[in-house]
Amino acid sequence: MQSTDAALDRPGEFRRGWPVVLACTVGIALGLSPIPFYEIGLFAPAMSREFGWGTGQIMAGVFFMMCGSMVAGPVAGLLADRHGARRVALVSIVCFGASVGMFSLQKGSLPLFYANWFVMAVTGAGTLPITWTRSINEHFDLKKGLALGLALAGTGLSGLLIKPITGAVIGTQGWRAGWLVLGSLPLLVSFPLAALCLRRRPAAQNVVPRSHAAPDVAAGLSFGEAIRDGRFWLVGVGIVPVAFAIGGPIANLEGILRSHGVARGTIGHVVPFIGAAVIVGRLGGGWLLDRVWAPAVGFGLFTLSSAASWTLVSGPPTAAAALVGIVGLGLAAGLEFDLMSFLTARYFGARSYGAIYGTLYAFFGLGSGISPLVYGRAFDRTGSFAAVVGGGAAAMLLGGVLLLGLGRYRFHAADSSLGPRAADPLPREPVVS
Repeated sequence: MQSTDAALDRPGEFRRGWPVVLACTVGIALGLSPIPFYEIGLFAPAMSREFGWGTGQIMAGVFFMMCGSMVAGPVAGLLADRHGARRVALVSIVCFGASVGMFSLQKGSLPLFYANWFVMAVTGAGTLPITWTRSINEHFDLKKGLALGLALAGTGLSGLLIKPITGAVIGTQGWRAGWLVLGSLPLLVSFPLAALCLRRRPAAQNVVPRSHAAPDVAAGLSFGEAIRDGRFWLVGVGIVPVAFAIGGPIANLEGILRSHGVARGTIGHVVPFIGAAVIVGRLGGGWLLDRVWAPAVGFGLFTLSSAASWTLVSGPPTAAAALVGIVGLGLAAGLEFDLMSFLTARYFGARSYGAIYGTLYAFFGLGSGISPLVYGRAFDRTGSFAAVVGGGAAAMLLGGVLLLGLGRYRFHAADSSLGPRAADPLPREPVVS
């Protein structure tokens, strides 16, 4: 008999799955995704003074990191599909923490500096959202967007809490101590939580495809089927300009505000608000994704954030203007991973989630990896971030427009009416218990 018992189990998802959300939130906060972007701006001035490196040279480290992520991200996703997120995360946390700590040994060699970034990315790829969101998708379906938002809010916590802590350590103990503290946090906090709380379970059975899938496999496209689907490439191409517009300003945020004439004391007060804005973007975006067609959510928020980011370099250098730009940037940064994960689940399903998401993350890595370098070089050459920030704002808007071409979802929650229903002529397939 056909049924919709999943709809009766709404409270059960969070009652059973809150330890998974906790472990994933902390794992993401102390992982490869936020740490380099939020922290490099704090280390750059001190390392520049000691070694004579330019801003562009230091920010180029993020480019090498993203090159490593583009190589290792799909592999981490494939391993999580085959062996479970827990095993991949535990090994990668150890490697990531050790590689971050190795920056404290830097003696002034740029090639070794860049090699450290690349090694950190390759060995730490299992701490990216690719791994953690797979755990979330295994445990949540009806509340998938909210659960993803809560977990991915870890990037906001990193900006809100870890950034001030790191700044205080650098100010009192020096930049080498700062790298050591950053490297120890994943080992002391993320590892035990992941070991205790992550447990693999079969992907939710209340997600059904619109096309008939074989009953002996998880609902979803294979990796090969996904990359032959035009929507895969539309998501990938659309996320590149968004990532470019977010990654560059975050890594150079202090420098952007300084170059625009914002007072140093004001910068210290307003920059931590980016973490709070990311958290709001994660939770608010996750809540909306459960209720509104995801590409429309992305387009709307990216449009608002594009306009807000202009205030970082236009108008008077006041605290209010800086705060508007920071909040706008943080809201966009709060949505991007939620959106990528949600789109992967709804358009490609659970069957090869890790491999598909990992490959899409490579597109994100391309945009976010080159942007800190481009922003830093632009400043070194012109003494201003204005032109590149403006270009980033336009790029973010372009990415939002591209995502509108995705059309209706292929995979729905059992009681969902997500997607542009008016444009959806096919009858919904029943859920068979």
